[in-house]
Amino acid sequence: MNKEKKFTESRIEYLKLLAEQYPSIQQAASEYIRLSAILNLPKPTEHFLSDIHGEHDTFMHFLVSGSGVIRNKIEEALEKESKEKKDFLATIIYYPKEKLDLLAKQKRINAEVLKEILKDLITITRFISSKYTRSKVRSMITIGYQDIVEELLQTDFKAESKEAYCNEIIEAVIATGRAEAFIMEICFLIQRISVDRLHILGDIFDRGNGACRIMDTICQLPSVDITWGNHDLLYMGASAGNYACIANVIRNSCRYNHLSTLEDGYGISLRPLVTFAMQFYGNDPCLEFIPKQEEANAMDDYDLSVVAKMHKAITIIQLKVEEQEIIRHPRYLADKLNKLRNINFQKGTISLENKEYLLIDTNFPTIQKDHPEKLSKEEEILMEKLSMAFRHSEKLSRHVRFLLNHGAMYLKCNGNLLYHGCIPTDESGEFLTYINRDGKEYSGKRYLDYCDMKVRKALLTPHPEEDDLDFLWFLWCCPISPLYGKENIATFERYFLKKEDYTDIHETKNPYYFFINQEAYVEKIMKEFHLDASKGIVINGHMPVKIIKGESPLKAGGKLLIIDGGMSKAYQKVTGIAGYTLTSSSKAIRLVAHQPFESKEKAIQENRDIIHSITNLTKYTHRLKTKDTDQGKELLKKVKNLSDLIVAYSEGYIATK
Repeated sequence: MNKEKKFTESRIEYLKLLAEQYPSIQQAASEYIRLSAILNLPKPTEHFLSDIHGEHDTFMHFLVSGSGVIRNKIEEALEKESKEKKDFLATIIYYPKEKLDLLAKQKRINAEVLKEILKDLITITRFISSKYTRSKVRSMITIGYQDIVEELLQTDFKAESKEAYCNEIIEAVIATGRAEAFIMEICFLIQRISVDRLHILGDIFDRGNGACRIMDTICQLPSVDITWGNHDLLYMGASAGNYACIANVIRNSCRYNHLSTLEDGYGISLRPLVTFAMQFYGNDPCLEFIPKQEEANAMDDYDLSVVAKMHKAITIIQLKVEEQEIIRHPRYLADKLNKLRNINFQKGTISLENKEYLLIDTNFPTIQKDHPEKLSKEEEILMEKLSMAFRHSEKLSRHVRFLLNHGAMYLKCNGNLLYHGCIPTDESGEFLTYINRDGKEYSGKRYLDYCDMKVRKALLTPHPEEDDLDFLWFLWCCPISPLYGKENIATFERYFLKKEDYTDIHETKNPYYFFINQEAYVEKIMKEFHLDASKGIVINGHMPVKIIKGESPLKAGGKLLIIDGGMSKAYQKVTGIAGYTLTSSSKAIRLVAHQPFESKEKAIQENRDIIHSITNLTKYTHRLKTKDTDQGKELLKKVKNLSDLIVAYSEGYIATK
């Protein structure tokens, strides 16, 4: 600390402002010491998830287990204990109430068992909490338990002088009948301190029926950030009233039979759609629109035949309003998505990619043959009602605000680059250029920044322009969207062509997905975002990794990772795996492969986890510290300012209050 430093007038003015927060040299020195110590603590653990797709129970298991972080801590803290005991303790930590209830039902709970569980949990907690400040750990303990937990964490059971003291605390907890509640508190503390920050790489919504509950949980997390996925943008666009987004949200809900997400979760009534569907498709069996049983969620609210009619009705509306989007915005380059104009209604065929296909369903009671994109009067009334319901859903609005406040098109964190989809690229490997309506060109980082701005403008402006609202649909499914990255989306083909026909029509991926196998290209991406490729990696979601076809989540020699391995049950038959997650600690970056999550009940009863394998992608030669992180860089600035303030006090530049 330089005690003979001279300050400029502007620096003195800044330090005077800082002095209002630390009005004495003692207070400034105390904070300087505290922050300097924090900088030398081990780097906090980060947890990366992608493509949750409404799978609530699987998401919660990843969350409470830290994707193997907690099990790894148990292994280290109780190294000599048996595997069975470690499995048992892991399940207790993940699901404390449910496991204790099961033990009580099996008559396996008594004072000795509770005492042993508590001792083991305290040992594990002490081991994990050693990388945090005492004040941070205390802040994570429920008021009322803080003094007891802190006392146990600061005391070693093996220390002869304190053994009786610790045992008496635990016995008193058991004697007062608070053992179960205390165990739950310790377990939740372990969950909270094992992972410092959660990164979600998009696609929280669709397919599974738990998206609303997942968002409720995410909104309560103390430290989380999100890179938006195209399925998230659908819900965000629907909340703003965009017809194409609304139609897609409802169609996906029908296809996977999770209408309860909209009706029970978000309070959006679909009764107007039921009435409309029965009026126009009441005599239509809608066989191709019955939710696929191997993909669909069980739901009793509607008969499947009614869901099928709703499904077809909203699909036709979706195709219409999407064609309107394409006509309004030629710069979206989405002509391949425009299917209705290619139908020959007299022959019952459609021309796609210079080939004619026979339609398996030709009942289109609301389509005008000369203007297939035009909504009927009844469809207009229906969409206005649905738009109002989405726009006035208080919970959906709250969730969208959270996505805006904690999310972005991409994030840079601790030298790594996070995004959901892709960086649109042309066939020569150059970043593809998007031209907006004013003729301005955007590519690479500037393009993603532009997309981010458009999303916020559409959702934060009281009366957004149609162009901004339409852009939310563009991000969902258009070929040059950074969140989609394919030339086609085979919605029409899936419903109206024979399976052997539509499997011939490829959803060609953007060249990005070819070039990410090349180290030079990934290094180019990192440079575009002002990051050092020798120190960080790209973490990507969106594309399920088809292990059964020999695909790998590691690209470009491990410089880029795709961590969507198929958390959604609908994907697992083509991926052969139930998802990838990633953890980054002070010791290593680990890629975690998961087995399918059968049920929470089975995990509790059999002490089962879903980790298939853990791969150390990077094992650091020295343990990383907080000062090596982005948070550390900010703390170093504060330490520097406090150092100057102490000197300013000492040299008389600023008077101590």
